[in-house]
Amino acid sequence: MPVTKVHFQPVYDQGKNLLGVFLSPELWAKAQAEISPAIDKALEELDPSTVKIPPEPMKDWELLAQYWDFQYELPVDVSCEHCGSSTQDWQKDEPRKFRLRTATLGGLANFECQKCRSRIIKKHFKNKVDVECRPYVEK
Repeated sequence: MPVTKVHFQPVYDQGKNLLGVFLSPELWAKAQAEISPAIDKALEELDPSTVKIPPEPMKDWELLAQYWDFQYELPVDVSCEHCGSSTQDWQKDEPRKFRLRTATLGGLANFECQKCRSRIIKKHFKNKVDVECRPYVEK
C-alpha cells in the first residue's frame, strides 16, 4: 500500500460524495503548525461567528478617565481616514463602529475600525491629541 494512502485518505459516502479527508496522526503532527492557520482562516470565512473577539479593555479606559487631569475633556470621538467611518462617542454606538483595543494610563488609546479594520491611535498629551490612522495589514 502506498505511503500516501496510509497518511492521507479521502473519505467518501455511498454516492461517492466527498465527506472529508483523514490525516494520520503522524502526518498531522508534522504538518499541524503550517496547516492550522490555514484551516482557522478558512473556518472564519465559512462561518464568521467562529471568530473569537476579545472583550474591550473597558477597565483600562475607565482608569484613564478616572485619572484624567489634562486641561481638556477626554475626547471620545473617533474617525477613520481610510474608510470615512466616524462617531462623536464611540462608547454609545450600537453596534460599535470602533472597538477599543488598548488604553493606557499614559494617555494612549488604540481603536479598531469595524468597517475596514484600520487602527486609530490617539496619543493624548498635556496640550493636544495626536491621531494616527494605520491601515489594516494581514499577518
